[in-house]
Amino acid sequence: MITVADVQHHQGMDWYTESTSCPDSYTLCLVTYGKCVYWVEGQKTIVDKGSMLLIPPRLGFYGKSIPTLFHSKYVIIFRKSCAEEEGLPLLDRTKIVKLKLGCYELVRERLRSILHQWEDKPSYYKHMTNALLTEALIYINQEWDRGMIADEKHRHVERMKDYIQAHYREKVTKEELGEVIQRTPNYAATLFRSVTNQTISEYVHSRRMKTAMYMLTESRLTVQEVSEYLGYRDATYFHRIFKKMTGASPSDFLHERSRIK
Repeated sequence: MITVADVQHHQGMDWYTESTSCPDSYTLCLVTYGKCVYWVEGQKTIVDKGSMLLIPPRLGFYGKSIPTLFHSKYVIIFRKSCAEEEGLPLLDRTKIVKLKLGCYELVRERLRSILHQWEDKPSYYKHMTNALLTEALIYINQEWDRGMIADEKHRHVERMKDYIQAHYREKVTKEELGEVIQRTPNYAATLFRSVTNQTISEYVHSRRMKTAMYMLTESRLTVQEVSEYLGYRDATYFHRIFKKMTGASPSDFLHERSRIK
């Protein structure tokens, strides 16, 4: 069983940490903006946006901000039961693992949810944080199993993500993304899924739902108006996708709506 011991969210330019070798604790770091540096057993490792660093037990380390550079990251300290996690080879390694994640958004959302659970402490939050971390580690291990993603593939996927960011309220097709990276539509769709662990459609829906959650809590728009703004002609379909991806209904978010003057 994987057990979360501590959850941290660092932002700024003056971060510093130091840890002596701990016999049973792992440190998982995901940088979401900028870059920072770790020294693990005397080895210098720079971790930048989209990169994950896993430090296994028994390794002493310290980390710090890079002077004048702002950065933000999630750090999860966790432990595991030796008997139950043999299916995750990354946790059997005795050296650090640094990985530029293709499934960055999936892992980031899990770590963000872990932070919210850890800070708010709702019922059964410890079970939820353990489950979310296990899911994130599975995504990371699956990507590790597939091997290092070539820089060119990362660049292609980033260009497709940029296109989706600009057009997510519209229908985004594999043909359009193929044109963006000057490859065939099928190659674009296959590459996108193999790197991000999401289909084009799943990624577009995910991007829309982030905007939906913001608009439902921070605007005066109705659920129907938010649905139409995001490109859903059928509000029932929007409701179904929202519920599937967030675990709550759009109306639940309306109850958290800020008072707008």
